[in-house]
Amino acid sequence: MTTASAPAPAAFPEAHGREKGYDRAAVDAFLAKARTAFEVGDDPMTASDVREVAFPLVRRGYAIASVDAALGRIEDAFAARERESALTGRGGVRAWVGQTRETAQAVLDRLSRPRGRRFDRVSSLRYGYRIDEVDLVTDKIARFLETDESVSVEQVRSVAFRMQRGGYRESQVDAVLDAVVEVMLAVS
Repeated sequence: MTTASAPAPAAFPEAHGREKGYDRAAVDAFLAKARTAFEVGDDPMTASDVREVAFPLVRRGYAIASVDAALGRIEDAFAARERESALTGRGGVRAWVGQTRETAQAVLDRLSRPRGRRFDRVSSLRYGYRIDEVDLVTDKIARFLETDESVSVEQVRSVAFRMQRGGYRESQVDAVLDAVVEVMLAVS
């Protein structure tokens, strides 16, 4: 007697209507790889690898917010493991704190530049991140690093900027935000 088995439930809610979502196969493959890397340790995946992953956008894909939230939790787990490994490894706490302090200082040095000149700009014919929005967010991050003003990792991860002609170069802004997340995870 053969019975038709029901399809496995989706790992995440599906994007609806005209909204696009992350390609299901790509997300599922990455999550399987991340699980194996975390549980078995054969693949040298890092928190940075999780933060930098990108998926194609497709109709009827996984809802972006749900996948991003899961990726944040996975990144946190890898970061905690990396922190623990570094603290018990060569150099221990002193090396970990030193490296984190250097990264934080590099970010502060960048953010101490005058507003409107913190990052390279794209040409006036291309689009980059809106300068005023980036400066507003980076002011808040600088206050966090200098005075411990309240900013959460999720706030930094989820920040989004509108675009403008001649705006800030996206790759530079994204690299600084990634460095801020690394510092925050290192000290949490």
